[in-house]
Amino acid sequence: MDVADAEERIRPIIGDIRTEGASAVLRWSEKLDGIRPPFLRVPTEVLAEQADGLDPAVRAALLESIARARRVHADQRRTDTTTVVVPGGTVTERWIPVERVGLYVPGGRAVYPSSVIMNVVPAQEAGVGSLAVVSPPQRDYGGWPHPTILAACHLLGVEEVYAVGGAQAVAMLAFGVDLPEGGRCEPVDLVTGPGNIYVTAAKRALQGVIGIDSEAGPTEVMVLADGTADPVHVASDLISQAEHDVLAAAVLVTDDPNLADRVDAEVARLLAETKHVERITEALSGTQSAIVLVEDLEQGLAVADAYAAEHLEIQTRDAREWALRVRNAGAVFVGPYAPVSLGDYCAGSNHVLPTAGSARHSSGLSVQTFLRGVHIVEYDEKALRDVAPHVLALSDAEDLPAHGAAIQARLDDGASGEKA
Repeated sequence: MDVADAEERIRPIIGDIRTEGASAVLRWSEKLDGIRPPFLRVPTEVLAEQADGLDPAVRAALLESIARARRVHADQRRTDTTTVVVPGGTVTERWIPVERVGLYVPGGRAVYPSSVIMNVVPAQEAGVGSLAVVSPPQRDYGGWPHPTILAACHLLGVEEVYAVGGAQAVAMLAFGVDLPEGGRCEPVDLVTGPGNIYVTAAKRALQGVIGIDSEAGPTEVMVLADGTADPVHVASDLISQAEHDVLAAAVLVTDDPNLADRVDAEVARLLAETKHVERITEALSGTQSAIVLVEDLEQGLAVADAYAAEHLEIQTRDAREWALRVRNAGAVFVGPYAPVSLGDYCAGSNHVLPTAGSARHSSGLSVQTFLRGVHIVEYDEKALRDVAPHVLALSDAEDLPAHGAAIQARLDDGASGEKA
């Protein structure tokens, strides 16, 4: 099934929520998730309770991840710039945050409190004034999202959290609903965050009603390696990405047949010690995963740029030099001590990245995702008079005479004023 197929399946969900509101959200949640949450909006005291009950080691790790992410994303803030085009004529570019954002946090095969951080931190650093987090209700936790996700929201200061997942969550964010328990989930301007194929389909179907960050597909890692790479490191990194999903892609590109054989052997050995062995085995044996032999690293780099991986590891001699030549990748991880797992949690970088080759034209989630550049144009009379002949010539060339007339009216007004 592709996203287009999924889009057809979720259209009834979107239609019901558009017309019926919260009752349809709850009905579809119960049908698809097998649980009806006590309330759609998670009470703030529940968020606080989950944060208080966190394992101290997990709490410390979340706080460290938040701190590092804030450090990186704070440096992404934009400043307004004014360009003096000519004396009396300026263009100012203002960076204005999106007013209200919905942040989707998955809750299927694995729990992703790290995705709360990766969505919330750049939005907060951008200055977004209103944030709503949605995450699927869990039968094991009384219909609330996973406790660690709720705890992460509390640690980040997010108080508006909904126990809703799937296409119904995206539709709720897009249209807004009156809550059965009182209050309202107001519609958002932008929805970000990864989800399953139905979440992706809902984002596609509702684009235009809302803005979206991307259509996230199955996760992927490509490792570009030569004979200097440690086969245990490479095998571990392929396995770690395959752990996400049976559709996850794990690809090794190397110019060293001996390394390829050693990595293959290490994958087999490490799999026997791995928890999610069935899921990982299915991902690694799928057509999306492979070991690719190339003539040399130049050819390997060409393969990497053509593939445009979500995550690209460079485990070669002079790794930084090769990394700086990469043109297409969601994020690049350089050398033996910067694996993708570090980026998933505590590198400070963002792990919400473009997939399925979209790194050729798109970037990962950042402060920029939540900002809009608005030009403010200011010209005085003299500056307009000086450029007016060019505007008139172009409006004539494009057969848009009213454009030219709007300029001429100002020139005539000025001439009348001078005569008076």
